[in-house]
Amino acid sequence: MNLTVMQSAAFKEAYEALLPAFEQASGYKVTTLWTPSVDMMSRLKGGEVVDLVIMSAAAIDELIQHGKLAARVDLAKSGVALAVRAGAPQPDISSGDALKRALIAAKSVCYSTGPSGIYLAGLFEKMGIAEQIKAKQVVVKGEPAGAVVARGEAEIGFQQMSELLPVAGIDIVGPLSDDVQRITVFSAGVHAQAPQAAAAQALIRHLTAAAAAPVITKSGMQPV
Repeated sequence: MNLTVMQSAAFKEAYEALLPAFEQASGYKVTTLWTPSVDMMSRLKGGEVVDLVIMSAAAIDELIQHGKLAARVDLAKSGVALAVRAGAPQPDISSGDALKRALIAAKSVCYSTGPSGIYLAGLFEKMGIAEQIKAKQVVVKGEPAGAVVARGEAEIGFQQMSELLPVAGIDIVGPLSDDVQRITVFSAGVHAQAPQAAAAQALIRHLTAAAAAPVITKSGMQPV
């Protein structure tokens, strides 16, 4: 028996730690399609059918409105963090103003096409520095922003804390300050045409069980 899950990378660490117990208990073999959020939206809206989708709550809601998913169950929430290459000087990000100065001073700035990147693009506009830093922005899709920073291809990188923590070769400066932080809720939705809808629901129950909470916390997210 096979269950297909499509998801972005934010929930990956917790998911991969929790999945083996589900497979063992249920007898299902789970195939996971790791897909950038923008590609998930186009593929699912285009008619691709899977059993379960895991991505931002806002994206899940949009897919429900398009009739692609049946309902939303929240799994975890995460804030945006900043990282530099291991051993590199760490900028002051203790406030929005400090972050703005760090962005202007940085030689290059990396972020993803996911929820954190969409938010940051708007934040840079709000700060009035979007044009000023446009030429030094590195936008990545399909790999962690932290990996780009670790290779020295960007001086600072932003992503969900849960996506930065597993990356070797970087130092996490910390989460953004409260005045500029954006908390994203990541959720699951069973596909409206899921071949294995009952199994998908069972996996959701497994991911939201009390025993999953410490695993989610360890991954850099907060259980919902």
